[in-house]
Amino acid sequence: MQIFQTQPLACVALFLASLLSASTYAQAQSGLPQAAVAVSTEKHPGMRALAKMAAEGDVKREANYLALLEGAVYQQSIIDAISRPAEGKAWKDYRPIFLTPARISGGVKFWRENRAALAHAEEKYKVPSNYIVAIIGVETLYGGNVGKFRVLDALTTLALYYPPRAEFFAGELRQFLKFSQVPTIKLDATKAVGSYAGAMGLGQFIPTSYVNYAVDGDGDGIVDLWQSKSDITASVANYFNVHGWQYGAPVVARAKIAPLAGAVLDTGVLPTTTVKALAKLGYRVQNTPGQPNPKSGTKASMIVLEGELGPEHFISFQNFYVITRYNRSPLYAMAVHQLAGEIAREMQRTDQQSGAQ
Repeated sequence: MQIFQTQPLACVALFLASLLSASTYAQAQSGLPQAAVAVSTEKHPGMRALAKMAAEGDVKREANYLALLEGAVYQQSIIDAISRPAEGKAWKDYRPIFLTPARISGGVKFWRENRAALAHAEEKYKVPSNYIVAIIGVETLYGGNVGKFRVLDALTTLALYYPPRAEFFAGELRQFLKFSQVPTIKLDATKAVGSYAGAMGLGQFIPTSYVNYAVDGDGDGIVDLWQSKSDITASVANYFNVHGWQYGAPVVARAKIAPLAGAVLDTGVLPTTTVKALAKLGYRVQNTPGQPNPKSGTKASMIVLEGELGPEHFISFQNFYVITRYNRSPLYAMAVHQLAGEIAREMQRTDQQSGAQ
């Protein structure tokens, strides 16, 4: 989740850049121990500067942070994983990963088992239950795969050995070290397990999102994103709500293309044009319930994905953009949207089947 975001930590970046020479990075890539690097006697290059910044002048906290970092282990497999994300695939290859019978039936099962928590989250945060379920399904298969890496190892590896994203992950590592100062977060920083990018729990929240968007859904004073389904569902819903989800508004629709339609390039996920403007170019919203009128001034964008039979054109709206705040890939957002639809249809079908029996 959200591993494509950036944060302003220029001072950390400059310091790390001075330590991470080309040879240091090459050694990291080859798996050689970084303690042998001549420019530093630290176990991990830049760890003292990072701990100092995180501690903000508190000497005791700085010592605690350094002790945690001393226990972190560089993992080459994490560098390998982030270098080949699934989002690099074409849509025709990406879609089958997530639109599977197991993920659809698993979504129905999760919804049934947590109907009350989901209904509460939907009512409070105005985000449909099926989209909350779909996020959890895409991220961790409803808790079946919450990750296998120690979060401490993942964040240390990416913050201090992966220059392309060092600034971003230094910020996440700093926030993770400070979890002990957050009263609602109770976890053992040496044992917490997550994804290769340091994302945690069923909804895969990175540390800054854990602090900024995770909420206590069951009112017990602790935000537990692994065990408490109320906390998990409410946190996902709150994330969408804060980022501008419009309850009852459309998400995305396949474009109906006129025979003489003009050439339209992918405009990105941010709605920068309108439904009316796209219609004038020959790209109209399919005439289905819940979609805006083709003459509407509703903000929209054009998404072009590589399908089995060639380019597939979609007109997307604000809610599609909101899903990409969870993960910036339009492939991810489309997978969540389509899985949410399949789960809702299967839920309705089985409900009707049960009622008829």
